[in-house]
Amino acid sequence: MNELPVDLGDAQGMRAAGRDALSLALIQSRNRTLAWLALFEDGDPAQTQPALWLAGRAAWLQERGIARNLQRARGTAAAHGDDAPLASIDVDADRWWGREAGCEDEGPTFDVTRAYLAETLEVTLELLQRAAPTDAGLHVYRAALWAEDAQLLRFAALAQAQQRASALRLLPPRGLRAPREPLWFAAQTWDLGSAPGGYVPANEQWAHPEAVPEFEIDAQAVAWAQFAEFAEDGGYDDSRWWSEAGWRWLQARERRVPRDVEQLRHGVVLRRFGQMQRAPATEPVSALSWYEADAWCRWAGRRLPTEVEWELAAGSGIARGLAWGDVPEWVAGRARAWPGGAAIDTDSRVQRGVAWFEPRRLAHPKARRFTAADDDAGFAGFRSCAA
Repeated sequence: MNELPVDLGDAQGMRAAGRDALSLALIQSRNRTLAWLALFEDGDPAQTQPALWLAGRAAWLQERGIARNLQRARGTAAAHGDDAPLASIDVDADRWWGREAGCEDEGPTFDVTRAYLAETLEVTLELLQRAAPTDAGLHVYRAALWAEDAQLLRFAALAQAQQRASALRLLPPRGLRAPREPLWFAAQTWDLGSAPGGYVPANEQWAHPEAVPEFEIDAQAVAWAQFAEFAEDGGYDDSRWWSEAGWRWLQARERRVPRDVEQLRHGVVLRRFGQMQRAPATEPVSALSWYEADAWCRWAGRRLPTEVEWELAAGSGIARGLAWGDVPEWVAGRARAWPGGAAIDTDSRVQRGVAWFEPRRLAHPKARRFTAADDDAGFAGFRSCAA
């Protein structure tokens, strides 16, 4: 079967990608993983082991979901029905990479990890060429690509935490946008979530209509110049603007400014990957917790958008000047399952959108991330709505 060409950065097209495009994208994603892994090779074991685990984990998830999964041709059913997968090509793979938090004993070397990354991908690509060109036959391969692409954000967060200047060479430049007025959307009904067809992450299942009252939303994420006004106005010292949980978090962290900020007055100066950088006034604020985004909104007399408001605006407002994809964006509410989808056991908050350096094929308006409210390591920002 001849496949139509697909842009590897096309978020919608790659969810329905055929074998050829998936092969190229899986190779691309694995090469990116290897490039990020190489940044950590000169560190001490305490710093290198988290990176080795991240890289190996991506390969382990791919191998377990595909090569070790006898039910891989069953599509979505394959993700649940295989409690006894085949053995790994590395006898230590389950011990090193099979636990969510990594392992406490001595981990693998860089050479061992790179070999595992190469061998698992080779097997994946061989099996992919024999897979049925259907949604069921290609589901596990699309899921593996999505999972490995998503690891990039964690690599970048680790590099920022370790202040690795070498990470800057792997990041694209951040584009700047001219400020635009907020957009108004009339009351309407919107299909929240994704419909069946192609690859649909579990937390987007399934599309269902929701009534949306009229609302006004920022055309772009809140910028540093706007957020600096809050901090300079004493926002970090005034409990009026914080939820109870947010105020407890703030006191425990002893914060007076966002995590990476070194200077707020006379321009924002950030410490990024070990480098001191002056942030352009119009650059979207980033590396905020949900509590900080919520506090700014209270101070400004605005609010965070609901999930359906954010998705409606992202899905239908581009032609009117709405921009997204610069930072993951906090929204109101907590993580929850959509009707007909799998149950979600989490008390996390929700982010929409992607960071400027993430693969563009992740930038789907339906995509969701579940993240703890106190997590400020993921480069997240936000936009606001009229209260």
